Amino acid sequence: MSRHTKYYDFLGVPTTSTPEEIRRAYRKLAAKLHPDKSTGNKEKFQELQNIYEILSDEEKRNLYDTYGEEGIRKGCRRTSCLYEE
Repeated sequence: MSRHTKYYDFLGVPTTSTPEEIRRAYRKLAAKLHPDKSTGNKEKFQELQNIYEILSDEEKRNLYDTYGEEGIRKGCRRTSCLYEE
């Protein structure tokens, strides 16, 4: 079980979500936050896109679940990471 939950919390899904559940949550939020909408928010929409890019890719999602945001930023690989927990 992942202890890194910020991205999942942003989408409003549990860490055990399927790719389909993540995609549905992304689309729902994207429609709400899109800058062209009256309720839009450009910064939050960009953050949403970055989060979806990570959680929709199995390898990146595993890295995030293991190392968190730092792991993604520092370019961790499956077997090693520059970031020490």
